[in-house]
Amino acid sequence: MRARLKNVVLLLVMVFILPIFFMVTRPACEQIALNYTANIYENNKLNGQYEALLEKRFAELHARLKFAESLNKQRKNDIHILRSQFTYLLQSVLHSNVSNKSVLIEKFPSDLQTALVNFTDLYGQSSIHLPSLFTYLPHLSHNPNGMRPAYKLSRNRFGVSMVFGIPTIKRDRVSYLRRTLHSLIDGLNEEEREDCLIIVFVAEPWNLQYVKQVGDQIYKEFHSSVDSGLLEVISSPPEFYPNLDNLKRTLGDSQDRVRWRTKQNLDFSFLMLYAKSKGVFYAQLEDDVISKPGYFSIMKTFTQQQKYVEWFVLEFSTLGFIGKLFKSSELPILVEFFLMFHTSQPIDWLLDDFLTVKICNPDKDRKHCVRMKEEVRRRYKPSLFQHIGIQSSLKGKIQKLQDKYFGKDGLYRAHINPHAVVSTSLKTYQQFTLQKAYLGETIFWGMSPLPKDMVKFEFTPPVVLESFKFRSGNSEHPGDKFFDTVVEILPVTHEHTKDGTPYPILNHGYYQVARFKADGVAEGTIKDNIGPIKILRLHCQVKSDSWAILSEIYIKAKTS
Repeated sequence: MRARLKNVVLLLVMVFILPIFFMVTRPACEQIALNYTANIYENNKLNGQYEALLEKRFAELHARLKFAESLNKQRKNDIHILRSQFTYLLQSVLHSNVSNKSVLIEKFPSDLQTALVNFTDLYGQSSIHLPSLFTYLPHLSHNPNGMRPAYKLSRNRFGVSMVFGIPTIKRDRVSYLRRTLHSLIDGLNEEEREDCLIIVFVAEPWNLQYVKQVGDQIYKEFHSSVDSGLLEVISSPPEFYPNLDNLKRTLGDSQDRVRWRTKQNLDFSFLMLYAKSKGVFYAQLEDDVISKPGYFSIMKTFTQQQKYVEWFVLEFSTLGFIGKLFKSSELPILVEFFLMFHTSQPIDWLLDDFLTVKICNPDKDRKHCVRMKEEVRRRYKPSLFQHIGIQSSLKGKIQKLQDKYFGKDGLYRAHINPHAVVSTSLKTYQQFTLQKAYLGETIFWGMSPLPKDMVKFEFTPPVVLESFKFRSGNSEHPGDKFFDTVVEILPVTHEHTKDGTPYPILNHGYYQVARFKADGVAEGTIKDNIGPIKILRLHCQVKSDSWAILSEIYIKAKTS
């Protein structure tokens, strides 16, 4: 009977008590499971962010390592040149007919005498030697001053991420240099100015008075940039150049044009050789260009994005040699090619020929060659630099060249944003799509926003954001702005709400982080405890009688 009573009690417990227990503990268990799942998801996302950051750091480290290796090779080459010159000096004594050469050698200690004999035997006439600067410019072997700047206004900054080289010459009645420098310097923020070097190369070797005049003018107007090390001015000596008056005519060019393009090849070569040890990357500009705001960060980010690509040159303009960026470690081989053929072709043609020799298979057709060169010659769109000059550096030549991919100045600002899937409920006008605006190629132009219309950016994967800026309207259509529109974000999790909500909370877990002001701009920073964000969107609140333009989209991911 007791056994039966015990069984009945156990049965009652199982039937009545356990369900009640499960009902009571189920929410807690579910919450534990949800928290566990969320923690796994959060950790995975944070690991993803950490891996992305590591990839970026490794890309920067790899570029700097290549730069350091190039400096090491340069030092070895310098030692080789010194050794060759010293050997030549010894050979001129040891193998000459001078009667007292033994007396000269006997003046050295015995161990040094043996070393000198062995040295000259090792590096004697039967040794082979690599080509050098003297091979292509033999006159320099008798002009040691030809390899040093004749003028230098510098604080000797080096080790920066990017060096910009700007060759300039004296033009009749006009100069674009001041406007170019203002555009470049004003387009840099304080952090970028510390990681950059701008070299103005005054290519007037036979007019030192003019060179000094340019240096004085630059220091007077940009003294803070010179004193900080951001800006420097140099000039090549006349001894660097061979005789340019009796050059062989090629390509059907006039004698004046052959002289001009040959000197330009030598100018560019001198500038590149001077700049190659100053920074990780080198970008060539001209003295009559303007830049887009934010150009430095865009160029730096674009180079980091090529970490899995074997590129040789990155192009940030379609015109001539403007906006061509190279790894400093690869400048020596390029300059050697320029010097090898410096009398044959213009500089931009030589660059194309260099890539043809380096990349193209002679057994393939021209289309295959073009495709292969596009792999190592990568273009960024839109162009970051626009040509503004009319009077060419070739005397008497007028050229009104404009980069059609630059866009109209001031109509939009380009940035490199985190990877995202973009969408909008607004009807888009013509080719002014949200996708192109997000990539910095043009504006976004939407027709007459209505309440609940959205412009959405869904990050894949979610990213930790530092700040954002949206600019609506532009100089041509100042009234096409977003009015009564808010900026909202959707975090991956809401763990941070334990300490209170950092922003006004909306439906479906969104936060309102900013609102467009009367000037058409919405901007702000994201609090550190928010974590990775899945979606950022612009949410229209009222009907608008005007269309809406987004002329700037800048979403900055946190880098550390």
